[in-house]
Amino acid sequence: MYSCALAVFGAGSYGTALAMAAASKGERVMLYARSPEKAALMQEQRQNPFYLKDIPFPDSLCVTADVKEAVQAAQTLLLVVPSHGFRAMLTALAPLLQPDQGIAWATKGLDLETGDLLSVVARQCLPAQVPLAALSGPTFARELAQGLPTAIAVAGTCPEFTQSVSSLLHTPSFRIYESKDLIGLQLGGAVKNVIAIGAGMSDGLGYGANARTALISRGLAEMIRLGTAMGATERCFMGLSGLGDLILTCTDNQSRNRRFGLMLGQGLSAEQALQQIGQVVEGHTMTGIIRRLSVQKQVQMPICEEIYQVLCCGKSGRDAARALLTRAPTAE
Repeated sequence: MYSCALAVFGAGSYGTALAMAAASKGERVMLYARSPEKAALMQEQRQNPFYLKDIPFPDSLCVTADVKEAVQAAQTLLLVVPSHGFRAMLTALAPLLQPDQGIAWATKGLDLETGDLLSVVARQCLPAQVPLAALSGPTFARELAQGLPTAIAVAGTCPEFTQSVSSLLHTPSFRIYESKDLIGLQLGGAVKNVIAIGAGMSDGLGYGANARTALISRGLAEMIRLGTAMGATERCFMGLSGLGDLILTCTDNQSRNRRFGLMLGQGLSAEQALQQIGQVVEGHTMTGIIRRLSVQKQVQMPICEEIYQVLCCGKSGRDAARALLTRAPTAE
């Protein structure tokens, strides 16, 4: 019935890289791009000139702008869209699904309206029998597309489907570890973007490696506190989708969230920084949601609180740093 091993929805840098990884094994993969003009250009040039220029597509990767064609092509559908478009994408796919299809996603973030985990949103939008899986971990799209060694984690609602998603994407250079903590895996991918803004801001202010490392360490503690309050295991945050992704996003300038914070620390406004980056900065949209969750769960997250004060309340980066440094000493 199905002509492809996998259909990927979202032709940004990460969606394209994941589609390329699966197709690198010779599996037929379909990549859905919303714009017909961009889809035609990618299919013609056999590359994504918008995000991953000069990295050629595997022969078995094809691009379409026909959402119905993409849904009908594969049993496993992988969503790689910004978190603000996740619900709308699911809503569009739901009436087209067959009973035996499963939905996975590599979107990192939470629902903008409700603050819900994306697995909760998926359950609201899809039939109850549809198996779900989420992918998260330390991945820069260009390195993945180039075939450089990369490892991430996957967790889901059905062991068989989770294992099949892992098998579809696993290659000699792309290792997929299976996790049993769907809550922790998703939450780590959301909170780390907020912490990465703080790490970039610290470097932009010239505070050095000591401050950056302290911020990452205490940011991990905040992530664990919120996660365990929401039902996740502490162990999950010590793995790829927690500590691994946090370190990557906080320390390398390929991270849009880190670059955004760096520009803030150097004196640019949030609007100016977003304009210069030119792509979605998930941490910018997640900061208010994470702050709201911390208040609801009565969890102390001072780093996330200060980033919220900078982005949403007009506080300066230096004043935010001073507020963190002058907090009363506590036990680690």
